[in-house]
Amino acid sequence: MRRRLIQIFGFLVSTLGWLFVCCTMAMDYWRITSIGGQGGSWIIKAAWYWSNLWRDCFTDTTAVTNCRDYDVLWAVTPYVQGVRGLLMVGMAFGFFAAILCFIGMECTYIGGSEKAKDKLVLTGAVFHFVGGVSDIAAYCLYTNRIARTTFAHSLERGVLRYGIGTPIFLGLVGSFFIILGAFLYAVTVYRVLFPKRVIYALAPRTYMAPQTYMGSRNRTPYYGPSYYGLSRQSRSSRYTNSYRESRISQLSRERSERDAFV
Repeated sequence: MRRRLIQIFGFLVSTLGWLFVCCTMAMDYWRITSIGGQGGSWIIKAAWYWSNLWRDCFTDTTAVTNCRDYDVLWAVTPYVQGVRGLLMVGMAFGFFAAILCFIGMECTYIGGSEKAKDKLVLTGAVFHFVGGVSDIAAYCLYTNRIARTTFAHSLERGVLRYGIGTPIFLGLVGSFFIILGAFLYAVTVYRVLFPKRVIYALAPRTYMAPQTYMGSRNRTPYYGPSYYGLSRQSRSSRYTNSYRESRISQLSRERSERDAFV
């Protein structure tokens, strides 16, 4: 149950992160600056210059906005092309990651066996992580371009100092949500990364005496260790003494029978 809840939470967090990232691609005010608005006169005029990934715009105090769309792809500023490319690559990874994780989640009844579902979730988590890193790289590239212009000591004539807009912050938050969801997915399938190791303990060997079957005809008598420990000479002398004793007892028995007959 705990594993299922973690996977559901990871799915919601990562989906929310991708929703934030998708929204930033269509939002305005990626960078913004204002000119005018100084006091000292009875008419206060101001103008705002702002841009996104698709156009540059100008808005004045009369709420009139004039925009200029970017030209064809190869005529766009290189860093804007890089930001677009990184975001699109991240969204492609996120699309496949969402499908893989949804199929491999424990609460779904598709995807095969438990081990196969864990592999799908792990692959989806890796895709989520790669997509999140790609999105962070895109936002950092755009922020770096703004910061270089803003903190420069001298600028060319006509170049404005812009500030960071709302979409940058929203996109960074969404990217961190995506990476958090990837870690939550990975935690639930740690068995794939670190499988359980089975250690077999060998039992000590014990000596077992040979068994003797009573019903066997070719049975070999066992005389004990004392018998097998004696030498051949001692065994032969023992046989000789026993033979003498039996012979003497036989002669004494014959003599007693003969005396009784007489």
